Amino acid sequence: MDQNIDQRGMSSEPELVSIPATPKGGGLSTPETNAPTPSGLRSPRPMGGVASAKSSSWGPTPPRLLSPVSISAMGTPVKRIIGSLKGYLEEVGHLTRLNPQDAWLPITESRSGNGHYAAFHSLNAGLGFQALLLPVAFSFLGWSWGIVALTIAYFWQLYTLWILVKLHEAVPGRRYNRYVELAQAAFGEKLGVWLALFPTVYLSAGTATALILIGGETMKLFFQIVCGSLCTTNPLSTIEWYLVFVSLCIVLSQLPNLNSIAGLSLVGGVTAVTYCTLSWVLSVSQVRPRAISYQPLQLPSFTGSAFSALNALGIIAFAFRGHNLALEIQATMPSTFKHPAHMPMWRGTKVAYILIAMCLFPTAIGGFWAYGNMMPTGGMLNALYAFHNHDIPQGLLATTFLLVVFNCLSSFQIYSMPVFDSFEAGYTSRTNRPCSIWVRAGFRVFYGFISLFIGVALPFLSSLAGLLGGLTLPVTFAYPCFMWILIKKPERYSFGWYLNWGLGLFGLAFSLAFSVGGIWSMVNSGLKLKFFKPN
Repeated sequence: MDQNIDQRGMSSEPELVSIPATPKGGGLSTPETNAPTPSGLRSPRPMGGVASAKSSSWGPTPPRLLSPVSISAMGTPVKRIIGSLKGYLEEVGHLTRLNPQDAWLPITESRSGNGHYAAFHSLNAGLGFQALLLPVAFSFLGWSWGIVALTIAYFWQLYTLWILVKLHEAVPGRRYNRYVELAQAAFGEKLGVWLALFPTVYLSAGTATALILIGGETMKLFFQIVCGSLCTTNPLSTIEWYLVFVSLCIVLSQLPNLNSIAGLSLVGGVTAVTYCTLSWVLSVSQVRPRAISYQPLQLPSFTGSAFSALNALGIIAFAFRGHNLALEIQATMPSTFKHPAHMPMWRGTKVAYILIAMCLFPTAIGGFWAYGNMMPTGGMLNALYAFHNHDIPQGLLATTFLLVVFNCLSSFQIYSMPVFDSFEAGYTSRTNRPCSIWVRAGFRVFYGFISLFIGVALPFLSSLAGLLGGLTLPVTFAYPCFMWILIKKPERYSFGWYLNWGLGLFGLAFSLAFSVGGIWSMVNSGLKLKFFKPN
């Protein structure tokens, strides 16, 4: 894996390219090629032709050093050439080093992205089933600490997302198309791989596993509601529903690259916004369970309560996963000096995260208000089914569950794309040719069933969410701050220097604490909050 990333990683100097020749007697025009290069820029042609063509058409060869006096003396034709050359360079932008392997990999295979695609992908990656687990975190933290933690986490991750967007092209002539590549630029090639590779792959694989759990269980609930008593004779088991869900994911995963799933991301974002809104609206519109309490849950021992609170904070941290995909999403866009990729990327992510805030906060607050510390560990869906199965119209409840299934199917695709990219990078670096359709399909089938195996072995959704939030927290909250310091090098002891050092160190400390809480919660899952049923 190190070898693959090194080949796509840092390069000390950008590759210099030359300027195209123009037809004799004509001005310098924007060059055209048959196809764009992997970096989204067009390949310029040699500069020597410009000078030779022009010099032969009007007279003496211009001097090598062009001072304002010499330019004025040479007359209007050279001024037009210089002006056209300047406009061309401003339009083309950075002289980016091109890696031919990028044209073969799912993330950088297509550079036709735009701000709308960025909004679709960011919304799909940043909002999903994890929002339905936020009331579970509130049941251990209570009103005050729950709202404070959620608010701080939202603005903290928004700041680090802005850092990642700005660092995508922090070095002229270089685009950091993947999170690991930026980590290599900041921490060094070997250390960057060790620090970033595990949490990003773990986040992608762990999210895929959690999506299988929630998707399969939701399909089972949907089928029970729609089919009713007609299907009680020989229903599918939960593991069989996991298999059905994974099979659908594998079929959709045959779409080749990140831009090709923009439509799926749009479907995933719209369905996530819809079911989050439906879940809290339906919950607050119903009569609350009797004996409801808003006091934070206390386990028999102080240690157990402390670890449960840490696991709850890990669930909140996991609610803001998605930063491991920010650079990859931005890499799908063309970038020039006049129109850098960070502009449409930031516009798209701002829209996406406004919608995310409009879903996360009402879901957490409304869900906790409706169920208090009686919230089941499975989250809002389990609460709706357990407490209001007979109160809410069956068609509306079934629609909510079906929207969750659609969102899980689309989220699986975008979170699996970095893993597919790593598989194919290993293959292409060893064979020096792109993956065939059968090799690509084999990788994706293999990954789907590995995720299924992990999901069956670790069927503890809320505990898995807390552990995922703890182990991958540096990707979202800590590493971007250190990357900004090491790459941008802010003035020592300035406000920005203190801010990024403080946030980075706090992020690492929280990561360790939340991981311990998540592990404890998984090991002692029998001592956690039990699944309360209505009286």
